Amino acid sequence: MKLTIKDIKGNAQGELDVHFDIIEDSRGTQAVHDVVVAHQAAKRMGTACTKTMGEVAGSGKKPWRQKGTGRARAGSFASPLWRGGGVVFGPKPRDYTKKVSRNTRQLALRKALSERLRAGDVVVVDDIKLTSSKTKEFTAVLATLGLDGGTTLLVLDAAEKNVMLAARNVANVFVSSSETVNTYELLRSDKLIFTRGAFEKVQARLNKE
Repeated sequence: MKLTIKDIKGNAQGELDVHFDIIEDSRGTQAVHDVVVAHQAAKRMGTACTKTMGEVAGSGKKPWRQKGTGRARAGSFASPLWRGGGVVFGPKPRDYTKKVSRNTRQLALRKALSERLRAGDVVVVDDIKLTSSKTKEFTAVLATLGLDGGTTLLVLDAAEKNVMLAARNVANVFVSSSETVNTYELLRSDKLIFTRGAFEKVQARLNKE
Protein backbone atom coordinates (compact mmCIF):
# COMPACT_ATOMS: atom_id res chain seq x y z
CA MET A 1 0.00 0.00 0.00
CA LYS A 2 1.16 3.51 -0.80
CA LEU A 3 0.07 6.74 0.83
CA THR A 4 0.13 10.15 -0.82
CA ILE A 5 2.22 12.70 1.06
CA LYS A 6 0.81 16.22 1.10
CA ASP A 7 2.07 19.58 2.25
CA ILE A 8 0.05 21.93 4.47
CA LYS A 9 -1.43 23.48 1.32
CA GLY A 10 -2.84 20.17 0.16
CA ASN A 11 -0.40 19.64 -2.71
CA ALA A 12 0.97 16.16 -3.36
CA GLN A 13 4.64 15.77 -2.46
CA GLY A 14 5.21 12.12 -3.36
CA GLU A 15 4.27 8.74 -1.96
CA LEU A 16 5.11 6.77 1.17
CA ASP A 17 5.25 2.98 1.29
CA VAL A 18 3.54 1.16 4.15
CA HIS A 19 6.20 -1.22 5.47
CA PHE A 20 4.29 -3.13 8.15
CA ASP A 21 1.99 -6.08 7.48
CA ILE A 22 -1.57 -4.82 7.20
CA ILE A 23 -4.12 -7.14 8.80
CA GLU A 24 -6.79 -8.02 6.24
CA ASP A 25 -8.88 -10.55 8.20
CA SER A 26 -10.55 -10.49 11.62
CA ARG A 27 -7.34 -11.29 13.45
CA GLY A 28 -6.66 -8.82 16.25
CA THR A 29 -10.27 -7.82 16.91
CA GLN A 30 -10.24 -9.30 20.41
CA ALA A 31 -6.87 -7.68 21.11
CA VAL A 32 -8.31 -4.27 20.20
CA HIS A 33 -11.25 -4.86 22.54
CA ASP A 34 -8.99 -5.93 25.42
CA VAL A 35 -6.65 -2.96 25.00
CA VAL A 36 -9.45 -0.38 24.75
CA VAL A 37 -11.21 -1.80 27.83
CA ALA A 38 -7.92 -1.76 29.75
CA HIS A 39 -7.23 1.83 28.65
CA GLN A 40 -10.62 3.06 29.78
CA ALA A 41 -10.43 1.11 33.04
CA ALA A 42 -7.04 2.64 33.84
CA LYS A 43 -8.56 6.12 33.66
CA ARG A 44 -10.99 5.37 36.48
CA MET A 45 -10.02 7.07 39.73
CA GLY A 46 -11.18 4.26 41.99
CA THR A 47 -11.60 6.69 44.91
CA ALA A 48 -15.27 5.99 45.74
CA CYS A 49 -15.52 5.14 49.42
CA THR A 50 -18.34 4.45 51.89
CA LYS A 51 -18.25 3.67 55.60
CA THR A 52 -19.24 0.34 57.00
CA MET A 53 -21.24 -0.06 60.19
CA GLY A 54 -18.02 -0.30 62.18
CA GLU A 55 -16.59 2.91 60.69
CA VAL A 56 -19.55 5.23 61.24
CA ALA A 57 -18.90 7.75 64.03
CA GLY A 58 -21.26 7.51 66.98
CA SER A 59 -22.01 5.89 70.29
CA GLY A 60 -22.12 2.17 70.84
CA LYS A 61 -25.05 2.60 73.16
CA LYS A 62 -28.16 0.53 72.53
CA PRO A 63 -30.90 2.94 71.30
CA TRP A 64 -33.53 1.54 73.66
CA ARG A 65 -34.07 -1.49 75.80
CA GLN A 66 -34.66 -4.82 74.14
CA LYS A 67 -38.25 -5.38 75.33
CA GLY A 68 -41.26 -3.50 76.51
CA THR A 69 -41.25 -0.45 74.22
CA GLY A 70 -43.46 -1.87 71.47
CA ARG A 71 -40.82 -0.98 68.88
CA ALA A 72 -38.61 -3.30 66.89
CA ARG A 73 -35.43 -4.26 68.70
CA ALA A 74 -32.37 -2.18 67.80
CA GLY A 75 -28.79 -2.67 68.84
CA SER A 76 -26.84 0.19 67.21
CA PHE A 77 -27.25 3.70 65.87
CA ALA A 78 -24.91 2.68 63.01
CA SER A 79 -27.27 0.07 61.63
CA PRO A 80 -27.47 0.07 57.82
CA LEU A 81 -31.24 0.22 58.18
CA TRP A 82 -31.04 3.67 59.75
CA ARG A 83 -30.43 7.07 58.21
CA GLY A 84 -26.76 7.96 58.76
CA GLY A 85 -25.84 4.35 59.38
CA GLY A 86 -23.24 2.23 57.65
CA VAL A 87 -23.41 0.98 54.06
CA VAL A 88 -23.59 -2.72 53.25
CA PHE A 89 -21.13 -3.87 50.58
CA GLY A 90 -20.45 -0.27 49.54
CA PRO A 91 -17.52 0.76 47.31
CA LYS A 92 -13.99 1.05 48.68
CA PRO A 93 -10.88 2.57 47.04
CA ARG A 94 -9.51 0.14 44.48
CA ASP A 95 -7.31 -0.10 41.41
CA TYR A 96 -9.19 -0.78 38.18
CA THR A 97 -6.15 -1.32 35.95
CA LYS A 98 -6.03 -4.45 33.82
CA LYS A 99 -2.85 -6.16 32.70
CA VAL A 100 -2.39 -6.50 28.94
CA SER A 101 0.65 -8.18 27.46
CA ARG A 102 3.03 -6.34 25.15
CA ASN A 103 2.20 -8.68 22.25
CA THR A 104 -1.51 -7.97 22.68
CA ARG A 105 -0.91 -4.22 22.68
CA GLN A 106 1.28 -4.55 19.59
CA LEU A 107 -1.34 -6.60 17.75
CA ALA A 108 -4.12 -4.17 18.72
CA LEU A 109 -2.14 -1.16 17.48
CA ARG A 110 -1.40 -2.91 14.17
CA LYS A 111 -5.05 -3.90 13.75
CA ALA A 112 -6.36 -0.42 14.55
CA LEU A 113 -3.99 1.32 12.13
CA SER A 114 -4.67 -1.29 9.45
CA GLU A 115 -8.41 -0.65 9.64
CA ARG A 116 -7.96 3.12 9.48
CA LEU A 117 -5.67 2.79 6.46
CA ARG A 118 -8.12 0.50 4.66
CA ALA A 119 -10.94 2.95 5.38
CA GLY A 120 -8.94 5.86 3.93
CA ASP A 121 -8.98 7.82 7.18
CA VAL A 122 -5.23 8.48 7.31
CA VAL A 123 -3.62 11.64 5.91
CA VAL A 124 0.16 11.98 5.77
CA VAL A 125 1.72 15.44 5.53
CA ASP A 126 5.37 16.14 4.89
CA ASP A 127 5.57 18.35 7.99
CA ILE A 128 3.43 20.77 9.95
CA LYS A 129 5.12 23.99 10.98
CA LEU A 130 3.30 27.20 11.79
CA THR A 131 4.72 30.72 11.78
CA SER A 132 2.79 31.53 14.96
CA SER A 133 0.72 29.86 17.65
CA LYS A 134 -2.52 31.42 16.44
CA THR A 135 -5.44 29.03 16.24
CA LYS A 136 -6.63 30.69 13.03
CA GLU A 137 -3.53 29.55 11.17
CA PHE A 138 -3.93 25.97 12.36
CA THR A 139 -7.63 25.79 11.46
CA ALA A 140 -6.75 27.09 8.00
CA VAL A 141 -4.40 24.12 7.55
CA LEU A 142 -7.16 21.71 8.60
CA ALA A 143 -9.59 23.33 6.17
CA THR A 144 -7.06 23.07 3.34
CA LEU A 145 -6.61 19.36 4.04
CA GLY A 146 -10.39 18.89 4.20
CA LEU A 147 -10.33 17.97 7.87
CA ASP A 148 -12.24 20.85 9.40
CA GLY A 149 -15.24 18.67 10.31
CA GLY A 150 -15.50 15.87 12.86
CA THR A 151 -12.78 14.79 15.26
CA THR A 152 -9.13 14.70 14.25
CA LEU A 153 -6.01 13.16 15.76
CA LEU A 154 -2.71 14.82 14.91
CA VAL A 155 0.37 12.63 15.41
CA LEU A 156 3.73 14.44 15.46
CA ASP A 157 7.24 13.00 15.39
CA ALA A 158 8.65 15.89 17.43
CA ALA A 159 7.12 18.53 19.66
CA GLU A 160 6.21 21.67 17.72
CA LYS A 161 5.43 24.46 20.17
CA ASN A 162 3.33 26.56 17.80
CA VAL A 163 1.29 23.55 16.69
CA MET A 164 0.70 22.40 20.26
CA LEU A 165 -0.44 25.85 21.36
CA ALA A 166 -2.65 26.43 18.33
CA ALA A 167 -4.28 22.99 18.41
CA ARG A 168 -5.27 23.04 22.07
CA ASN A 169 -7.94 25.69 21.41
CA VAL A 170 -9.61 23.72 18.63
CA ALA A 171 -12.55 21.57 19.67
CA ASN A 172 -12.36 17.89 18.74
CA VAL A 173 -8.68 18.05 17.77
CA PHE A 174 -6.29 15.84 19.73
CA VAL A 175 -2.49 15.84 19.54
CA SER A 176 -0.24 12.86 20.20
CA SER A 177 3.29 11.74 19.40
CA SER A 178 4.66 8.79 17.47
CA GLU A 179 6.12 7.33 20.69
CA THR A 180 2.92 7.51 22.76
CA VAL A 181 0.04 7.11 20.30
CA ASN A 182 -2.08 4.12 21.26
CA THR A 183 -4.95 2.00 20.00
CA TYR A 184 -7.64 4.02 21.77
CA GLU A 185 -6.41 7.29 20.23
CA LEU A 186 -6.34 5.76 16.74
CA LEU A 187 -9.95 4.64 17.05
CA ARG A 188 -11.71 7.57 18.72
CA SER A 189 -11.14 10.19 15.98
CA ASP A 190 -12.78 10.40 12.58
CA LYS A 191 -9.56 11.30 10.77
CA LEU A 192 -5.85 10.81 11.50
CA ILE A 193 -3.08 13.18 10.43
CA PHE A 194 0.49 11.90 10.58
CA THR A 195 3.59 13.83 9.76
CA ARG A 196 5.89 11.81 7.54
CA GLY A 197 8.41 11.33 10.34
CA ALA A 198 5.69 10.28 12.80
CA PHE A 199 4.27 7.63 10.46
CA GLU A 200 7.74 6.18 9.85
CA LYS A 201 8.36 5.97 13.60
CA VAL A 202 5.01 4.27 14.21
CA GLN A 203 5.90 1.77 11.48
CA ALA A 204 9.19 1.12 13.25
CA ARG A 205 7.25 0.44 16.46
CA LEU A 206 5.02 -2.06 14.68
CA ASN A 207 7.96 -3.85 13.07
CA LYS A 208 9.62 -4.55 16.43
CA GLU A 209 9.19 -8.12 17.63
